[in-house]
Amino acid sequence: MRAIRCLTLLLSLIAPVTAFAEGPYQVEILLLRQNAVPAVTSPFAPENWSAGAPRLAKDAERPLALVDEATRLQATADYTLLLHKAWQQQVGSEPSRIAVGAGDEQFGHFPIEGNLSIAEGRFTRIEANFWVNDLDGNGSVLRSEQFKQSNSNVKNGQLTFLDGGHLALLIKVAPAGMRKLPTMDPEMMEQ
Repeated sequence: MRAIRCLTLLLSLIAPVTAFAEGPYQVEILLLRQNAVPAVTSPFAPENWSAGAPRLAKDAERPLALVDEATRLQATADYTLLLHKAWQQQVGSEPSRIAVGAGDEQFGHFPIEGNLSIAEGRFTRIEANFWVNDLDGNGSVLRSEQFKQSNSNVKNGQLTFLDGGHLALLIKVAPAGMRKLPTMDPEMMEQ
């Protein structure tokens, strides 16, 4: 009988996590160049840079929430903000991949392009693969810098820094409509 009670308690703790795991998530990224680290060129961005992922649709884009963080980063000479986007995408236990491009597309390439894969488990799993391209007037890639990182321990709603040397990514992933914690009234804290 005791084992049944423990099992029931364990299932009641696990069930809400799995019930809320799949659904729409709010994703926001800031792709940065770390100016103190020398740039490393990589092989050119491949023709299939999106890796078969669907491109980010305009109707999936959302207002930017990390504006203060972006402003602080732009105020310092240590970083150059290359890309700042926010969107909503479906995330579940299987990886959900989205392709992101910024700038004017020329013959299938963007000045900044890449894909982001997100999967929900106990923690959020993120795989990011981005290229910063120099394009000539004909749309040919002259030079690329690649950022490729993954992290399996991202907590929902937490701003996470992925360091790739000269390029870095700040990312925040949270279930859409995630409740914000109420702020305590300072007068209540004094009591």
